[in-house]
Amino acid sequence: QVQLVESGGGLVQAGGSLRLSCAASGRTFSPYHMGWFRQASGKEREFVAAIISTGRNTYYADAVKGRFTISRDNAQNTVLLQMDSLKLEDTAVYYCAGTRQPGLLSAVRVYDYWGQGTQVTVSS
Repeated sequence: QVQLVESGGGLVQAGGSLRLSCAASGRTFSPYHMGWFRQASGKEREFVAAIISTGRNTYYADAVKGRFTISRDNAQNTVLLQMDSLKLEDTAVYYCAGTRQPGLLSAVRVYDYWGQGTQVTVSS
């Protein structure tokens, strides 16, 4: 089992920045590919960003490309999501997820472990 705990969410004005953190515990973190997803009220959970186990490759949803940056520190068992130039439409609960499965890292079904989520609210 891998336990994932997100932090760093909050209320921010449009154009501002937030940094989300996901702390992993339990099994060894380094073999896991990690992703961030978000779910706005009344909508399905959607892919935001992912990073492979080595950190060498990252992937982003078109909606956040150029504004968000995913990174990881395997020594600290942590995945970060730096969110800049936030927009109203970025408001959602953000979830951290992990998997050892190969596959499309933008797909919810690929991930075995999920955090409880952290709320991000962007105001005008």
